[in-house]
Amino acid sequence: MRLKLVHGTALLCTGLLAGAFGYGAANLVPTFNAVPLEMRLSFHAELMKMNGITMQAAMGASILSCLTLAVLSAGRARLLAGAAGLLAFASFLITRFGNVPINGRIKQWALTAAPADHAEILRRWELFNDIRTLTAVAAFVLLIVLAVSGLRAAVHPVPDNRADRP
Repeated sequence: MRLKLVHGTALLCTGLLAGAFGYGAANLVPTFNAVPLEMRLSFHAELMKMNGITMQAAMGASILSCLTLAVLSAGRARLLAGAAGLLAFASFLITRFGNVPINGRIKQWALTAAPADHAEILRRWELFNDIRTLTAVAAFVLLIVLAVSGLRAAVHPVPDNRADRP
């Protein structure tokens, strides 16, 4: 029962993470590119204030639930859950060291002006966004594969010794 609960939690967290990143890649980024630069910068800066908390929580919950599932599982299930946890962690690292520094620059640009090379910097942000989206989706897919193929617990069941009783 505990294994299924942890697996369900991992599925929920990675699904929310992949869905949020997927929505951003499919809808927000094209919208960013369709509006005037000043509007994009203002909206992007405001969006990051909200995303900072929620996305970090989603990434943290995904990582912890996947790694907990890996510890509680055995065999192939452990490998899949561990790989999902590493992919969720990769999403965090890409965000922290790729997107977040650029987000800081975007906040400054929203208050002042974008530099001459802003288009290249924004393209780099989009590349990081695409990569972290792919890692989050891959983590979710691994947990779906695990759900379809079945889990195997690392803890072996306690034998029933009732037959030995008088």
